[in-house]
Amino acid sequence: MNTLFPLFLNNLFPILLVAGIGYTLGKVLHVDPKSLSRVVFYVFSPFLIFELLVTSQLSEGDILRIMGFAALQMLLTATLAFLIGKTLKLERKLFVAIILCSITVNAGNYGLSLNLFAFGETALAHASLYFATAAILTYTFGVTIASMGSMDLRQSLRQLIKIPVVYAVILALFFNLFKWTLPLPLERPVGLLADAAIPGMLVLLGLQLQHSQRSWDIKTISIASGIRLLGGPLLALSTAGFVGLQGIAYKAGIIEASMPTAVLTTVLATEFDVKPAFVTTVVFITTILSPLTLTPLLAYLGA
Repeated sequence: MNTLFPLFLNNLFPILLVAGIGYTLGKVLHVDPKSLSRVVFYVFSPFLIFELLVTSQLSEGDILRIMGFAALQMLLTATLAFLIGKTLKLERKLFVAIILCSITVNAGNYGLSLNLFAFGETALAHASLYFATAAILTYTFGVTIASMGSMDLRQSLRQLIKIPVVYAVILALFFNLFKWTLPLPLERPVGLLADAAIPGMLVLLGLQLQHSQRSWDIKTISIASGIRLLGGPLLALSTAGFVGLQGIAYKAGIIEASMPTAVLTTVLATEFDVKPAFVTTVVFITTILSPLTLTPLLAYLGA
C-alpha cells in the first residue's frame, strides 16, 4: 500500500485532475466537446505522433513489434468477448456492444499521458504507435463490427482516409528512412502543436464524460468492464513476450492494452444504434475504476 499510493498520486492523479477540470468546464460553462475533439483529432494528435516517431528514431523491428502487438490485443479481446457473449446468449445488439467496449481502448487521451508520466518520452513513442494502430483498426475492424454487417469492407477501409494519424505515421517513416530533418522554422511549430496534444486530450476526456448519458444494466456492464479492465491486462501480459516486446516497449505496450474503453466507442455505438447508453456507461465506469487496476500494474512494471 505504501508503494501503490505514491504511484497513483504521481502518475494517475494528475490525469484524473486535468480530466476533472474538463468535466467541470462541461458542467459549469456547458462547453461543447465537439470543437475541441476535432482540433485534437485533426491537429494535435498527428503532430504529436509525427514528432515522437521522428525524434525517437525507432527501428523497423520496434515499429513492427508494437503494431503487431496492438493488433493481436484487439483480436484476442474480441475473441474473449465473443466467447462470453455466445455463452450468455446475449441479444444481438448487446452482444455487439460488449465486443466494441472490449476492443476499443483509450490509447490516446489516457494511455499516452500515463506512459509519459510513468516511463518517459521513449515509452511515449512506443505508445504512440500503439495508439495509431488502434485507431486504424477501430475505423476498420471496429466500424465493421458496429455496423453489424451493414457496411462492406470497402466502405470500412474508406474510413482510413479520415484518420490523420495514418498520414503522420507514414510521413514520419519517410523522414526516418531518408534521414530527413525539419528546418527550424517548421520544427518549432510542430513541437508547439505536439506539446498541446496531451493536455488537450485530457481536458477533452473530461468534457466527453460529462456530456455522456448513462444507463444501468449492472450485469452486462460488469461483464464488459471486466473484460476491458481485467481481461485486457491479463491477455497483454501473457502475450507481450510472444511478439518480442522487451524493456520500455514491453511496459508501454502493456499499459496501452490495459486502458479503459475509449470514448470513441460511444460515437460508433450512436452512429450505428448499438446500445449507445450502455456503451457510454461502460466508458464512464471503466475510466473511473481504471486506477484500481492500473496502479498495481504500474507497480508490477516497476514505474
